[in-house]
Amino acid sequence: MTKIAPNERETQKKVVQFFELALKYDYLGDWHYREGNTNIETKYLIPFLEKQGYSKVLINKAIDKLTKEATIIGKDLYYANQDVYSLLRYGVKVRPDVGDNKETIWLIDWKNPKNNHFAIAEEVSIPRNQQNNKYKRPDIVIYVNGIALGIIELKKSTVGVTQGIRQNLLNQEKDVIGSFFTTMQLVMTGNETEGLRYGTIETTEKYYLQWKEKSSEENTLLKHISQLCNKERFLEIIHDFIVFDKGIKKLCRHNQYFGVKASQEYIKRREGGIIWHTQGSGKSLTMVWLTKWLRENVADARVLLITDREELDEQIEKVYKGVQENIYRTKSGSDLINTLNQKDEWLICSLVHKFGNKENGDFEGFANDLTKSLPKDFKAKGNLFVFVDECHRTQSGIFNKAMQKLLPNALFIGFTGTPLLKKDKQKSVEIFGSYIHTYKYDEAVFDKVVLDLRYEARSVDQNIVSQKKIDLWFDSKTKGITDIAKRKLKRRWGTMQKVLSSKDRLNRIVADILMDFELKDRLQDGAGNAMLVSGSIYQACRYYEIFQENGFKKCAIITSYNPTLQSIKDENTGEEGYTEK
Repeated sequence: MTKIAPNERETQKKVVQFFELALKYDYLGDWHYREGNTNIETKYLIPFLEKQGYSKVLINKAIDKLTKEATIIGKDLYYANQDVYSLLRYGVKVRPDVGDNKETIWLIDWKNPKNNHFAIAEEVSIPRNQQNNKYKRPDIVIYVNGIALGIIELKKSTVGVTQGIRQNLLNQEKDVIGSFFTTMQLVMTGNETEGLRYGTIETTEKYYLQWKEKSSEENTLLKHISQLCNKERFLEIIHDFIVFDKGIKKLCRHNQYFGVKASQEYIKRREGGIIWHTQGSGKSLTMVWLTKWLRENVADARVLLITDREELDEQIEKVYKGVQENIYRTKSGSDLINTLNQKDEWLICSLVHKFGNKENGDFEGFANDLTKSLPKDFKAKGNLFVFVDECHRTQSGIFNKAMQKLLPNALFIGFTGTPLLKKDKQKSVEIFGSYIHTYKYDEAVFDKVVLDLRYEARSVDQNIVSQKKIDLWFDSKTKGITDIAKRKLKRRWGTMQKVLSSKDRLNRIVADILMDFELKDRLQDGAGNAMLVSGSIYQACRYYEIFQENGFKKCAIITSYNPTLQSIKDENTGEEGYTEK
């Protein structure tokens, strides 16, 4: 067997002592040469279950079921781990005898963390699958009631944590010791210079995370271990902050954890507010974890998720269904009212515009008309919580007033990640309340959650040759309509898309960008990217064609627009040629 380097052994010794002395874990020993090491140590699980008052019959049946689900034979690690997690999280349901009602056996006491048996073993030798003469030895294995829930691969300070991550990934392969990971919830690696990185089963190197929290502990590795592996936090993360999302098991980032925790305190005080987490930092999963907590901890809880765009409504639905949460997506305004008026659906998503006609400009009249059109017996059933996505946009105006009037007893929590202008920021705070938790753009860049974005203002010569001719063109195209209608059109199309989309102007902009790709160091070497925001989908397509015509092939159009026949069903003008759509 491979010997451990002296420096690595010193690190491991420090970690073992820290678990024993600071975190109060039992030390089970060095299991280098111990026979029969497994991820379910019944020697420790049975006494715990007996202490909980379960009979031997129930204990044996529960352990048999757990062992069966933890067997990787015939299924992938992801599904075996998911099955085990379900037993850990929701208990093992077994019948004492044929015909008896099922009883739930709790393998972990989630409500009283210190009632469980926490222990670690080091150098846990596990035989490689189908190669009994070869072993793998995880450095530290964390056992709760004899079930292996965490693993730490340690490296000396001069060896990067990436090596430990890759070692963990190798060990999870089926022909190595993949079967040992069927019970694993936190998979970690660390050294004393970089600290600890954490993931779960099959987490790729790119998505291993680093915890961020203030601490007086000077040793970075021990600081991270104390924050992630103290008994209460370790079980809380496993219980409340894990999802199986369409083939990928996911854990929370620190901002998601603290955002949800802060929200819980606000909810307990019946206060609303805003969670401001920068784009790309996982707002949707923050919503999911807060929703799950509400369902289990607040009596008669119902959650309504509000968005202001069709694609966001679809996205929210997919996120929740992807993590096995059955969310109901309303079809119309009347459907929303009926759904709220009954208790059939506890988790609902809807567009904000389903609260009424978005073209109505009379704010007070709009809200009054809305309440008048409600059924006489209307009252949103249950203890309603409203999550408003991108709360800085239309929700801060007429629609939010309508929602507040329609749902006077609901608690509103706004979510956004968009940089706000000062007036928008103030307006959002006035409507939703104070900031519950923030995770700013520069923090996310530092944490490598998102890439930095550098904006450089440009000026490209694009003077209009003849304003008089443009006015003549406009007058000729608007014959037969009233002067009032003309003025409205001019206000709406002040810079006329047809002029803005003229080929000459677009050619100038493309030429300027291509020049940058020839001259700018960060673009010339092929390592940089550029983003061009266009005024319309049509304009984006024209840009794309011009880039292609100029031999620049490394470009693409990114849009949320979903082209369908329905989009152009009323576009027939009776003339030849295509309309803009």
